[in-house]
Amino acid sequence: MNNTEKLMHNELAGHVGRLLREAFGKGPESIFVSINRPFAVIYLRSFLSATEKILLQQDKVFSILNTRDLVMKSLIPEIKAYLLLLTGMQIREFYYDWDLHNHSGVMVVIESDDSRLHNAVEESYTGKEALHKEIDTISYQVQKSPEELYSFMINERTLLVIRNGILISIEKELIRIGHEESLKLAKRNLEKSRLHNNSHFSAILNLRVLDVFVDWDFDLDRSVITFILNPSR
Repeated sequence: MNNTEKLMHNELAGHVGRLLREAFGKGPESIFVSINRPFAVIYLRSFLSATEKILLQQDKVFSILNTRDLVMKSLIPEIKAYLLLLTGMQIREFYYDWDLHNHSGVMVVIESDDSRLHNAVEESYTGKEALHKEIDTISYQVQKSPEELYSFMINERTLLVIRNGILISIEKELIRIGHEESLKLAKRNLEKSRLHNNSHFSAILNLRVLDVFVDWDFDLDRSVITFILNPSR
């Protein structure tokens, strides 16, 4: 990474940190930015406000998630606009997820230029085929096997898995009649229970997995899973 890229990453991390601090009263203690177009990943650590800590102690996870969803809806347009100004990235897709018990979170954006996504290089990495098989198995257990599955090693610490065509008919109908939020909550609970504490991932990748996040774009019938890795294992 050259000095210009480092400066860009630091500016984006600083801007996102300020937005979150203004919205929640407390920002993350650290933010790590990874840009490998058409993707950008923003990883947040030590992000939990005093009020959220109390709610978490009382097992009010849904209350925290609902509040964060409302806040993120107001922040996403501003983050997209800043990314365009800073990097020239026209963002179509915006995914985010939280690991409240780890006090961490992630934001993943994908550019609107379809050709960039289609032409993104799926580089080989240790355990790729086995990882795809494990993700396919988890997807099948929760809903169905994805019609398409891709993965991209953004850098040595960040791995993205993209699944296309994962919604079943009943899920599409729930979305149509306005139950998108409930469906996302249910899917998040089911999938994360299988993604978290899954020792297969570390064994497959031969790396320690620090965090796993998942989010969906129901309009595109697409999901993004983010693995945060420790390459020093």
